[in-house]
Order: sequence, then C-alpha cells, then structure tokens
Amino acid sequence: MTWLITGGAGYIGAHVVRALREAGERAVVYDDLSTGIAERVPSDVPLVVGSTLDGDLLARTLTEHSVTGVVHLAAKKQVGESVDLPLHYYRENVEGLRVLLEAATAASVTAFVFSSSAAVYGMPDVDLVTEETPCAPMSPYGETKLAGEWLVRATGRATGLSTACLRYFNVAGAAAPELADTGVFNLVPMVFEKLTGNAPPRIFGDDYPTPDGTCVRDYIHVVDLAEAHVAAARALTASPGAALTLNIGRGEGVSVREMIDRINALTGHDRPPVTTPRRPGDPARVVASADRIADELGWKARYDVEDMITSAWSGWLRHHPGASRT
Repeated sequence: MTWLITGGAGYIGAHVVRALREAGERAVVYDDLSTGIAERVPSDVPLVVGSTLDGDLLARTLTEHSVTGVVHLAAKKQVGESVDLPLHYYRENVEGLRVLLEAATAASVTAFVFSSSAAVYGMPDVDLVTEETPCAPMSPYGETKLAGEWLVRATGRATGLSTACLRYFNVAGAAAPELADTGVFNLVPMVFEKLTGNAPPRIFGDDYPTPDGTCVRDYIHVVDLAEAHVAAARALTASPGAALTLNIGRGEGVSVREMIDRINALTGHDRPPVTTPRRPGDPARVVASADRIADELGWKARYDVEDMITSAWSGWLRHHPGASRT
C-alpha cells in the first residue's frame, strides 16, 4: 500500500508517517505547511505542498504517486479559535475533507483513515465514553469533526471505500525530540512555555464539577496514537468495505491540576499554577473507553503519563535551547 498522509508534516502526522514506514508501508506527505514543518518529513518521503481545498493538485498527487490509501489528519484544531471563526473551520475541515474524498474516490483509493476527535462527544455525563455515547459537540471544531465522520461514513457506504474514524483524546509526548510538539495549544507544551519563561502555568477554570474543580482528560502518547493508525490502516486493507469508529485513549482520567503537578515534579520545577477564566467550549470530563479498539484491532496503549511528559520535555528543550530549565 501507498498511503497519502495529509498533514504529515505536523506533530501527529510526522509520527504517523514514521509508524507507517516502520511497518513497511510507503508514504507520501501532503501538507500546506501552515503549521507543519517540512523538516519533519524524511528526505526519502515525497512532500507535496498544498491545500486540501485544491482538488486538482490532490488528483495529480494521488495519481502520480499511485496512492491506494489515505490518512487524513490535516485540519484546523483550536477549540477557542473555532468559536471565533466558525466559517473558517467549516471551510477547512469539512469542505477540505469533501474535496479530498472526491479526489480519493475518483482515483480508486480503497482505504480512508479519518482523524476525528473526542470533541465530538461534547460534555458526556458518563465516567467512560464509549463509541455509542451520544455526540453533542460544544464547539464548531467538534461539529466539523462530527460532520466529517458523517461524510466519511456516507462516502464509504456509497462507494465501498473502507473507512475508519479515529476519535483522539488528548495527545502528548514524542517518539524523538525532533518530532516533539512545537505549538503551545495543548496543555503539556503550554505548561512548558510558562515554566521555562519563569511564569506560573495557567488553569482555565477551577469551578468544574470534578474532584478538584479542574477539567479531567484522557491523555494518550503520540507513539501509541500513531501505532493505532497503523493498526486501523491494516484492518481496512484486510477488510474491504469495513467501517470502523474507534476511540483512542487509555481510559484514565487526569485533571489539569494533577497534570501540572506531575509536570512540575518531572521537570524539576516548583511553580504553582494560577487560575484564569474558563475557555469557551471546554467540557468538564472526557475519558475514553478503549475496549472496542482492543477487541477489533488488538491495540492497547503502552505508554503512561510520565512517558508523555518526559519525552515531550526532551523535545521542548531541543526546540528551545535557551529556555530556563529550572
């Protein structure tokens, strides 16, 4: 199989490229480099710079590289920004997906893995979120991911395309320092930025209905996440017409306050957080049940929160050599 990885120069995308190659698959990266970094793409992996809204370029790329499967990660993903810019998010995330699916089916692609999100669930009133938990997204970002799932599954039913919608929970860690998350939109790098800048980490709201008042999330190591993509890709290859919808998480909730405490301890800091107002669109608790993916793909997370923090910290220091370490 030859897999086109959209967003393959991004943080998660680069890990998926690495995992697919280690599994013996061929990879082609398609990325507009708006947030991706070209240097993350191995020198022997083709990189096509372009938007998923460019149907002509997608069609040429799929044909010229004899692509047989797609892993679609390219998307806008900031919850708060999506509240302010819903039209932009729908254009990039939904229309971009529609254009890609149109090109992929025209090129006789047989398998399609879609990067979805736990944001499709909104604020579920359950201890563990299963794939059957009703979806009620709280932000335009979550809405675009749910609409994307509908579009992917509908295309699969209509064309026979094998599909997998993978609902990510909170991703952290790095396979290697050079592949670490360089953005500051997720909790772990946001805390790193404050600590190395000699500033207190921020908690966005401490009045949620949780044990310590801060949001509770399920954190998954990016290496585990990438390996789940490989497992899904191979399942689609082996089962034409398959339609999978799977959570990717560990089934363990960690509060924001607990996570900051662990980061402080593991990085040698002792800087208490400060509380600021809630962010729009943040649910109180979202923790995965990962039973279905274990049953259907034989996949299970191997890394814990300490692994995520320590590997991410090594990457942060590599990308910020002048940062204060204590």
